[in-house]
Amino acid sequence: MNDMTLPTQFLDAAAVLKDEERTRCEVWTRVMGYHRPTSSFNKGKQSEHRERQFFVEGRCAA
Repeated sequence: MNDMTLPTQFLDAAAVLKDEERTRCEVWTRVMGYHRPTSSFNKGKQSEHRERQFFVEGRCAA
């Protein structure tokens, strides 16, 4: 789990979609100065992308 997940208070109000109503979301990321879809990554790069940590400035100790 990472910081991009919804807090539990929003899960109750979240819309519930049927499988036939869902559409695939394409995720792009910036790599070496240009943008490309993560679906074009090889298996190793996809795994690395899933393990990334997100920086949250407010959590840093001064």
